[in-house]
Amino acid sequence: MAAPQLTESTVTVEGQTLFYRRAEPAQQPPKLTVLLLHGIRFSSETWLQLRTLATLAENGYRAVAIDLPGLGRSKDAVAPAPVGQPAPGSFLKAVSEALCLGPAVVISPSLSGMYSLPFLFQHNNLLKAYVPVAPICTEKFTAEQYAQIKTPTLIVYGDQDAELGQASLNNLRHLPEHQVLVLQGAGHACYLDKPSEWHSGLLAFLQQLK
Repeated sequence: MAAPQLTESTVTVEGQTLFYRRAEPAQQPPKLTVLLLHGIRFSSETWLQLRTLATLAENGYRAVAIDLPGLGRSKDAVAPAPVGQPAPGSFLKAVSEALCLGPAVVISPSLSGMYSLPFLFQHNNLLKAYVPVAPICTEKFTAEQYAQIKTPTLIVYGDQDAELGQASLNNLRHLPEHQVLVLQGAGHACYLDKPSEWHSGLLAFLQQLK
């Protein structure tokens, strides 16, 4: 099997320069596009080192991982909202348009919930599916708001993540089209603790998408 093509570059979004990595399947048009966000101590390099980018591309998906504003190799970019406050949904819409993603599956751990949740509520036509991994900001929306969203969702958390894991699940479970993936023995950054279970659970979910 030919190795996936991995590239890195920058893109201008709302006047800010953002770094990103992209992995493409080697021998076929991609089945779907997956946009990977990250937590506060991490960056797109996390998904490179964990081989999530390569794993997705090897299974026929285009994977795009950005460094969020102020973090990683986008550290000179100014974030559109203070850390922990919901950012305008238009930010990820602009990212999607700048990278020509089309409707994408959005993977959103921890801090990146401040970006992905407003995007989910304001532009859910641009989400093929949603994979929140113990994100912040879930409490900023009501059960009634969640109930309106029909986007297929895979809620992921580690069973050792006593705070955000359980709190985010309690809010996100109001999304009607959700499944839950609990990574046993894993903490907050559960994908780092249990990478093979993370990848197999993610791929199984992606295969169900129409």
